[in-house]
Amino acid sequence: MKDSLERYDVTIIGGGPAGLYTAFYSGMRELKTKVIEAQDELGGRVLTYPEKMIWDVGAMPPIRGEQLIAQLIGQARTFDPTIVLGQRIVGMERQEDGTILLTADLGQQHLTRTVILAVGYGERQNVKLEIEGADRFEVTNLHYTVQELERFRDQRVLISGGGDSAVDWANELQSIASSVTIVHRRDHFGGLERSVTMMKNSSVQIRTPYTIEALHSSDGTQIDRVSLLHTETSEREQLEVDAVIVNHGMKCNYGSIRNWGLDLGEWNLEVGAEMTTNIPGVFAAGDFVAYDSKVELLAGTFTSGILALNSAKRYIQPDASLMAYVSSHNELFKEKNRALGVVEEEV
Repeated sequence: MKDSLERYDVTIIGGGPAGLYTAFYSGMRELKTKVIEAQDELGGRVLTYPEKMIWDVGAMPPIRGEQLIAQLIGQARTFDPTIVLGQRIVGMERQEDGTILLTADLGQQHLTRTVILAVGYGERQNVKLEIEGADRFEVTNLHYTVQELERFRDQRVLISGGGDSAVDWANELQSIASSVTIVHRRDHFGGLERSVTMMKNSSVQIRTPYTIEALHSSDGTQIDRVSLLHTETSEREQLEVDAVIVNHGMKCNYGSIRNWGLDLGEWNLEVGAEMTTNIPGVFAAGDFVAYDSKVELLAGTFTSGILALNSAKRYIQPDASLMAYVSSHNELFKEKNRALGVVEEEV
């Protein structure tokens, strides 16, 4: 079957921000590109918070997650890459001619000269609230992510957690909910400093160091009260609530990727400065990778994708230039500029 497969220069596994931007840049480097995403839609982790405001993308005003993904998808399609959805890659095998054969969980196969792994944290699972019987409230008012802010309009919201997501949701909801209380087991919050300061200066009520000890329901279907436990004094208090949001982090599951011979730790893949892995022709980018100068922002994610793609280009074509020309001087964009009605001056 593999003899009849169309061969690609680059196959990007993962359709989140890293994979999408890498696909765009791959087109700039004139490589035949394929993107394979395990889910049935593109977007990666950002899909879990579509209404969350993202402030830290260069030269872009604050933008909701779903809008950012829509723009990244549009940009990724600029050079018409092949996009495959709903296929989970479980096998990677080197062929005699040096190409790489990828196999999906249902048997589909893909042939490629290089691979860029942009799989984030793999199949992410929310860390659940470890209280017996809590799962029965997941269909009503116990939430592990926020899909629609309006759902919490005029509600008394309790948020448990102290990282970026918990702090960001507290800030987003404080002007929508009737009240927001955030509970964290430590006094220190791990979110971005500015976000933490914003939260502390808002109407958000902060309970530290506390944990959720029990959930109470008068009708057995919805949480209406929560018992909190002070982690140092064992003091207890109860709060009346309409909704509980739990942001206790994520568990990652890389599945069969762990069997491919990569230098993969619990959370990240160790890569070189140019996003190289210990397997020739296999590169990586985004949240998946760990390296000394990594920047934990979308800007860093995009940069790692560029570096990985440049390495793939030189793997295929050793005498290739180190990087693509910028779009203002790149011949590939002249026709696209004309289609946009842009008249370029001769210099």
